[in-house]
Amino acid sequence: MVRIIPMASSIRPSLSSFKLCNTTARSSLSVSPLPTYRRFAFLGSAVPQSQFFGLKASKPWRGESSNLGVAAAGNMAQASTFASQENALEWVKKDKRRMLHVVYHVGDLDRTIKFYTECLGMKLLRKRDIPDERYTNAFLGYGPEDSHFVIELTYNYGVDKYDIGSGFGHFGIAVEDVAKTVELIKAKGGKVTREPGPVKGGSTVIAFIEDPDGYKFELLERGPTPEPLCQVMLRVGDLDRSISFYEKGFGMELLRKRDNPEYKYTIAMMGYGPEDKSAVLELTYNYGVTAYDKGNAYAQIAIGTDDVYKTAEAIKLFGGKITREPGPLPGINTKITACLDPDGWKTVFVDNIDFLKEFE
Repeated sequence: MVRIIPMASSIRPSLSSFKLCNTTARSSLSVSPLPTYRRFAFLGSAVPQSQFFGLKASKPWRGESSNLGVAAAGNMAQASTFASQENALEWVKKDKRRMLHVVYHVGDLDRTIKFYTECLGMKLLRKRDIPDERYTNAFLGYGPEDSHFVIELTYNYGVDKYDIGSGFGHFGIAVEDVAKTVELIKAKGGKVTREPGPVKGGSTVIAFIEDPDGYKFELLERGPTPEPLCQVMLRVGDLDRSISFYEKGFGMELLRKRDNPEYKYTIAMMGYGPEDKSAVLELTYNYGVTAYDKGNAYAQIAIGTDDVYKTAEAIKLFGGKITREPGPLPGINTKITACLDPDGWKTVFVDNIDFLKEFE
């Protein structure tokens, strides 16, 4: 099962209370998207702004809006201007960043919590019901939100099914014994889509399972790690373009890149620390596939930053699209900015100091 070792002191400070929200084959058939329900106003993703920050939304069901939230002029005045892309890149590399959590939707919250805790060994960190807006959140993971990458589940009242699409790949969980974990999952009635065995073209023992909503999890056999919830895999249409963007705009490091011509795909592991000690983003390029259907199930990842204004500037300089200009959220002082990468995957950056104040 999963064995956790203490987080090293070098791990970047967490902003985890910020409330955002494959089988072995690397590609999948496109699925026509279902209607997107609850919308996160400044992101355009299927998650409410109030869900992430404890605010009341004006409407429980938000429609797509081309006029996304913009920070007040006074806040924009705080933004600095980089003299060049080189200056921007230098700052991005020095910024204190950490992947905080990943947000997605489920059709039966209690069923999913039961599966994650009993089969995957996660802990239910907290649960929050917002009846006025007809949704419930649950936060699960392998350690406290302020020091671990965690999952935020969202259940919208009366919505029991979502379209995962063809772009989202899987989540990764590091375990000490993949075979034993798979046997436990089978005993609990879980679905195993790839039996334990060496990864194609390598020696690491893996297996694939599906949760009750069809989200795929890759089990990777590793020794004790401070971050068992270790991967989010997303498919992209131009791997070199994505690597450049995540290196320059997000300040991530290319940890490794592997081409598998036999199966016609290439992967790149990106992150803020080594794979065995921190959560990473796995980008997958399938030969010849340039676009994917993103569905309405997966929402986004949240990342901490020391300065949302400079973060937004850098993202713009390196080809990203800002969907929520940097500034404090209405009603609270937590500063954020939201963006899309070149493939349209959503990310929210949150000010580190502002977020830590929420623990006081």
